[in-house]
Amino acid sequence: MIPLSIPQISGNEWKYVKECLDTNWVSSVGKFVDRFEEEFAAYEKAKVAVVTNNGTAAIQLALETLGIREGDEVIVSSMTFIAPVNAIRYVGADPVFVDVCRDTFVMDAKKVEELITEKTKAIMPVHIYGYPVDMDKINEVANKYNLYVIEDATEALGTTYKEQKLGTFGDIGCFSFNGNKLITTGAGGMLVTNNEAWGKRAKYLSTQTKTILENGSFYHKEIGYNFRMPNLLAAFGVAQLEKIDEYLVIKRRSASLYNELLKEVKGITLTKSDDKNVNNCYWLYSILVEDNYPISRDELLSILKENGIEARPFFIPVHEMPPYLNGKIGEMKVTSEISKRGINLPSSVTLTEREIRKVCKIISEV
Repeated sequence: MIPLSIPQISGNEWKYVKECLDTNWVSSVGKFVDRFEEEFAAYEKAKVAVVTNNGTAAIQLALETLGIREGDEVIVSSMTFIAPVNAIRYVGADPVFVDVCRDTFVMDAKKVEELITEKTKAIMPVHIYGYPVDMDKINEVANKYNLYVIEDATEALGTTYKEQKLGTFGDIGCFSFNGNKLITTGAGGMLVTNNEAWGKRAKYLSTQTKTILENGSFYHKEIGYNFRMPNLLAAFGVAQLEKIDEYLVIKRRSASLYNELLKEVKGITLTKSDDKNVNNCYWLYSILVEDNYPISRDELLSILKENGIEARPFFIPVHEMPPYLNGKIGEMKVTSEISKRGINLPSSVTLTEREIRKVCKIISEV
């Protein structure tokens, strides 16, 4: 089986995790927690990073930190994994769904303004599969209407837009370290911001709002959350972060080979290539199966599976899911179309040239 996306463990993971085991610092306090936050902030060129137990928690924490609450509206893509939309509901706010661009699969920034109401408090661009939303336009609209911007960059670690890393264009950026991401801690997430007060607030909320009194007692002034990451996993993350530049080179090289081998296949549309403003991390390499391809998207998925290739269809739009059927939406023509055409192809850091050629040979021969 050629997997869709699996981790690469080839650095100091064993060494750092063993240090945690040898010293008994395995829980949510320890030097690797601090080190992971500091080194991730430095990588992102952000002032503050706050580690969490998963990417969804990071998004909820961002919303809580900015005071998004019941009755507020947050504009978000429907073409996404459901996590950011659920996080909006966790704080009592309402998602407002916006359409996506057909060539990049991400939020159509030009359609955001028409959905803004007096209840709108934030825009949440989701950079799915590694490609960036047009953050210039998003920030222009946000500034015009005095809205917060929370970037869901959980699938776009390492992508740059105008030479700036995603996650740092908005007020707060959020990341995931799930097992299938560019770097992993097994489970985990991170929040970054250039506002030190928000960073301090996020850390406070994520650690059960715990204040230690002079006599050692714990005091809690408000309701908080246990969103902490164990030192054990943070150690894993530090080791993974040391290899991130190497992983990005591999990812982009694989994408270039996919582009070369599939560019002439009739009926297959490739994800938009990088340009002078975009350097994609290619978390997942994506294609669209058009009407003039000989078989349907799902038939192609079946053939790939029969040949030992794990591929995945695009997300089903969130606004078509039972919990959100009555949600507020704009026109969703593009979202509905590409969700039925899209395929994510194998994209692991461990992927070999031979495996890529096998995948492309099958798609071409069909």
